Amino acid sequence: MGFDVLMYRFNKIKDSMSQLQDVSNNDVIDLTILMPCLNEAETLAICIKKASKWLSTSGLKGEILIADNGSTDGSQSIATSLGARVVQVSQKGYGSALFHGAEASKGRWIVMGDSDDSYDFGNLDVFVSKLRADFDLVMGNRFLGGIADGAMPWKNKYIGNPILTWIGRLLFKCPAKDFHCGLRGFRKDAFERMDLRTTGMEFASEMVIKANLFEMRIAEVPTTLSKDGRSRPPHLKPWRDGWRHLRFMMLFSPRWLFIIPGFLLSILSGGAYFALLLSPVQIGKVIFDIHTLFFAQTGLQLGVMAILFGIITRMIGIREGLLPDHRLIRKLQNSPTLEVGTLVGIALMSFGVYIGIDSLMSWKFVDFGPLEQGSLLRAISFSTLLIMLGGVSFVTSLILGFLALPTREQRY
Repeated sequence: MGFDVLMYRFNKIKDSMSQLQDVSNNDVIDLTILMPCLNEAETLAICIKKASKWLSTSGLKGEILIADNGSTDGSQSIATSLGARVVQVSQKGYGSALFHGAEASKGRWIVMGDSDDSYDFGNLDVFVSKLRADFDLVMGNRFLGGIADGAMPWKNKYIGNPILTWIGRLLFKCPAKDFHCGLRGFRKDAFERMDLRTTGMEFASEMVIKANLFEMRIAEVPTTLSKDGRSRPPHLKPWRDGWRHLRFMMLFSPRWLFIIPGFLLSILSGGAYFALLLSPVQIGKVIFDIHTLFFAQTGLQLGVMAILFGIITRMIGIREGLLPDHRLIRKLQNSPTLEVGTLVGIALMSFGVYIGIDSLMSWKFVDFGPLEQGSLLRAISFSTLLIMLGGVSFVTSLILGFLALPTREQRY
């Protein structure tokens, strides 16, 4: 069991004890139904009425909270007239609205969903039952519950969502089979543990990814998707937002984006390079010589750079609160990375320069006349490889040393 998991469970127990102590506080309620809103006057009242009706029969003490992101169509007045609480969120973005709405919520559980009448706020029993069973995140699955005709564009239904969900399950071992369903429930203490940072559409992906990275309990329940009731086009742009989600998921997994491909490329290219460094290699009638050597050198350099970039990306993600801490990265931060890396870099560059000078002297011995191209180019290749790897090691060690500097938390 990892240190992060132990700390998470400790914090969860501590938060649960705090909640028990606050039971007498009238502000503590069971459930907050959270809806982000940006000019949703056409559908907001329908969503609030459905949620209110369900709350009245659920037996829960709850609230309906509207996180308004700067509406100019009177959505705020509609919400307050129907008994919902409105929180004004000045920072633009879907993620900003949901984050500040969840921060302002009074419920120990939160169910969030869009206010465009596409999700069924009149049937939240399946979400609450899983939250009662102590699940941290409860994902809706629209493919299990049913998608109405015209509710989801074909490219989202048959291409975007299945592919992105498959990638999410592969990279993060996520149990959810509808990675981007917007109707979901979660415990507030789990939300606080996630420490979500993104402000745009990536917020939904970040929530699922971090829940998996922190090994939280995740459940999935069927839910329906209806055609939204707005007359205007939706805020979503499928291709753009799909690319943003894919890029975000890849960046959240530097191991798969950088380190594993870099390691494989380094092994394959390095094997070919050192096999060709001494002499040509013949396989059947095909002779691999200098030209292949330079391609192998390029692959080896790219592979090493990818591994180092993956380590840097992971450290930046941890520092910015986007990725959980990692035992090996923590050891790297506590080790004399700067000193060792700079010494290794200088040594490699020095050796490379030495080989380069030796090649130059070989040329001088023949009065700078013709040389055997094979041996000269092989020596130059090895010299430039060492200089490049030494320079990258030197620069990377400086970056890692900078990222490992202890800092205090930022004040807001």
